[in-house]
Amino acid sequence: MPQDEAVIGCTGKVLVRTRGAAGPGEVLVSVRGGSETFIAWSEDPLPTGATVLVIESRGCREVGVIEWVDPLAALG
Repeated sequence: MPQDEAVIGCTGKVLVRTRGAAGPGEVLVSVRGGSETFIAWSEDPLPTGATVLVIESRGCREVGVIEWVDPLAALG
């Protein structure tokens, strides 16, 4: 399945927690002027509500994510 390059670098929120190597969760990603849900895989477990950054597209509406803290948020 082809990758969805448009989602790489986008941020989102975890809707269903990820479990690291034990299994995926679900994220809502801001992309293409709206929001779309994707199955999300992460190296470490991520709780519901965590902000994430999409680091890879796995095709079939699946993405790899990491927890994300906006570095500009500290500036106010």
